[in-house]
Amino acid sequence: MLESVSFILFSYLCGSIPFGLIITRAFVKKDIRKIGSGNIGATNVLRVGNKYLAIITLILDIFKGYIPVIIAIEYFSSTIYLAALFAMLGHIFPVWLKFKGGKGVATYLGIISALSVQLGFLFIFSWIIVSLIFKYSSLSSMFASLTVFVVNFMRETVILNDPLLKTTITVPDSQILFIFFILIIFTHRKNIQNLRNKKENKIKI
Repeated sequence: MLESVSFILFSYLCGSIPFGLIITRAFVKKDIRKIGSGNIGATNVLRVGNKYLAIITLILDIFKGYIPVIIAIEYFSSTIYLAALFAMLGHIFPVWLKFKGGKGVATYLGIISALSVQLGFLFIFSWIIVSLIFKYSSLSSMFASLTVFVVNFMRETVILNDPLLKTTITVPDSQILFIFFILIIFTHRKNIQNLRNKKENKIKI
């Protein structure tokens, strides 16, 4: 019990590492919270004018969601979804930044990739397609996370109703994916308002 609680705390702390803030302070001597949207994620890091720092931030934010879940799958199977949830909450509400963190998209990608590589690729594919059509990063993230939930829910329903598939194929619990979708909607609430008012910034491709 104590080990499980400690690991869940580890998952939160892992998710709460503000890589965007650390990297921009170390390499460009700027506080990312005072630039652009004030977000600590890779998209805002890109606004400092260094795409390599944004890429590094993106990768690190993905891994801080991926690593706790992979460890949980291997050693703490009873805490997989709690570890995933707390890693996500750590990024969105980091204790080090007065609980004002990022939007959680990269960390979410790391989490679902650890749960299912196929869902990770589905998210990336959906994100790219929507971004190419509409050129809004926020809309792409919300739509892609919804797609992951819906597709997994459909797979889960089919598998649960087929005794043979139920014993040979595993899929993540759709309930946790729905919670992640709600969290992503929550963190993009300002973007939703901007989209409604046609003030949302487009991706520059």
